[in-house]
Amino acid sequence: RDFEVAFDGIDLAKITVSLTINGAAAILIAMYLAMAEKRGFDLKRLRGTAQNDILKEFVGRGTWVFPVQPSIRLVGDTIEYCAAHAPKYSPVSVCGYHIRESGANPAQEMAYAFAIACAYADEVLRRGVPIDEFAGRLSFFWAIGMNFYLEIAKMRAARLLWHRIMSGFGATNPKSLMLRTHCQTSGWSLTEQDPYNNIVRTTIEALAAVFGGTQSLHTNS
Repeated sequence: RDFEVAFDGIDLAKITVSLTINGAAAILIAMYLAMAEKRGFDLKRLRGTAQNDILKEFVGRGTWVFPVQPSIRLVGDTIEYCAAHAPKYSPVSVCGYHIRESGANPAQEMAYAFAIACAYADEVLRRGVPIDEFAGRLSFFWAIGMNFYLEIAKMRAARLLWHRIMSGFGATNPKSLMLRTHCQTSGWSLTEQDPYNNIVRTTIEALAAVFGGTQSLHTNS
């Protein structure tokens, strides 16, 4: 009912819907798709993204609901379901951001995120779903800090590394080999005491994300 109220009068075929939820993401995805189906929308045409990266909660934030293995299973369930029934919906956005904001450096941020993505891919492949049926809908979420050239280099290196990782999984579809990424400027680089400095810092970070080739950008206040 909450979803019915929230999306009342909105044409779901004309928008993308992002769900920033992790531990309970499978439940929220189910509610959203059930609401859309009830209203007569074709699930195969719906577009959007659920963050749904539960493993990073164990590393970077602590807001998990279930233990590790059941969490991986839930992420695998959503990836498998969306691949078959909602192929334009991105069931997981692997989040280096939260790990970075918890203290990791840029290289560690990438390493953790790619290791987590590989764990999800292994789970879905174990179920017999071919890599090219789901890899193209996996996306990433990076933090962008004040080290301007390093952040640009990180983004470019990430694309190359992801291409190599997916090739190692046997992917051949160009969409499976492409790194799709959202970036958010660093929250912990800002201070409450210096709002005007924050504007400059956020501008530099946003510029690094753009030069790094991000497809989507969020600037922190």
